Amino acid sequence: MYFALKGDNFNGNKFVDKAFAGGAKYCVVDDVDALTNDNCIYVDDALASLQELARHHRKAINIPIIALTGSNGKTTTKELINAVLNTTYNVNATIGNLNNHIGVPLTLLRFSKDMDFGIVEMGANHQNEIAFLCGIALPDYGLITNFGKAHLEGFGSIEGVIKAKSELYDYIKLNEKTAFINEDDEKQVQQIGDYSKIITFGNSLENDCTISFESANPNVTLLYDGNKIKSQLIGDYNYGNIAVAVAVGKHFNVTTDNIKKAIEGYQPDNNRSEIIKKGTTKIILDAYNANPTSMLAALKNLKQLDADNKFLFLGDMFELGADADKEHQFIVDYIESNFEKDVYIIGKNFYKTTTTKDSTQKFSSFEAIKSHFKTLQLNNSTVLIKGSRGMALERILELL
Repeated sequence: MYFALKGDNFNGNKFVDKAFAGGAKYCVVDDVDALTNDNCIYVDDALASLQELARHHRKAINIPIIALTGSNGKTTTKELINAVLNTTYNVNATIGNLNNHIGVPLTLLRFSKDMDFGIVEMGANHQNEIAFLCGIALPDYGLITNFGKAHLEGFGSIEGVIKAKSELYDYIKLNEKTAFINEDDEKQVQQIGDYSKIITFGNSLENDCTISFESANPNVTLLYDGNKIKSQLIGDYNYGNIAVAVAVGKHFNVTTDNIKKAIEGYQPDNNRSEIIKKGTTKIILDAYNANPTSMLAALKNLKQLDADNKFLFLGDMFELGADADKEHQFIVDYIESNFEKDVYIIGKNFYKTTTTKDSTQKFSSFEAIKSHFKTLQLNNSTVLIKGSRGMALERILELL
């Protein structure tokens, strides 16, 4: 079934014939001129109809839905939970990051009644978006990875981010559903309040799931149920993402052996926390996206790694609105206080910052830095590549 969606630069109603030629049985259109045959269904709004159909389907199949949101780590956390539960159950989850007002309905329409669980990732860049998505997915369980400085242009402030992401908690509480809470995250504890239907995880033995961080040099290692679990993820910032997957697995009676197998077997990809080795060079590729919180976390992780030579290639952070200048300058100030050499910052926002060291080299665009790679000596080095999606810094791999 083809839904003729519209956007700023396209109108799906113009592609009805192509959809039928491609195998569509029916086409849902919201333009009378697109009614080319009896298998066209006319509606007021094709997108709204897609969303309504997804909600109807979700209610009809009536399976437990786990919803998650957060500023950082959503997709990684979703993949980890999926890996853990799939050791024991029939589970399906959001593909990639199809987590918005179109992606969530498409995700739900892929689910079927023979599944044991559905996992739905929810993204947002403005208020009321998570509440709207909850109204479609009707989750039974909810979790928030963290609250960070992401999409400030739409949210206005970190307080706006917290309010928007907590719309998932609002839905959970209003409908008496269940939330997974990281007791080591004060903001999560504060936002859920005195609500009782929670499953807690963290350091304390009083939690429903006791789990503790051991190290991240570079791979995250943690302790759970007397077992050491060594993941293939880098950075202590990924610990919380792993911990919640362990907690979800424990709550649904996945064995410790299966939890360990799933976590240790999960291989990051899609430019997210990937470790790539080229000769004597170790590359940390984290170029899928970036915001001030995730950028600072990546830098702190790089700082504590055992490596003599460290190279930084950092790209602009997008969607920061009026805070863009301040947040990019903060990152530069942190870099210059903690790294002595080999810092390369790329993009219009980073180019505007004030630097005090010759070792911090600024480039206005990716094109501007390309020729510079001929002079770099990267042998026996650890390289961090981090930037927003629009910077596409994975292109640096080709230059390396």
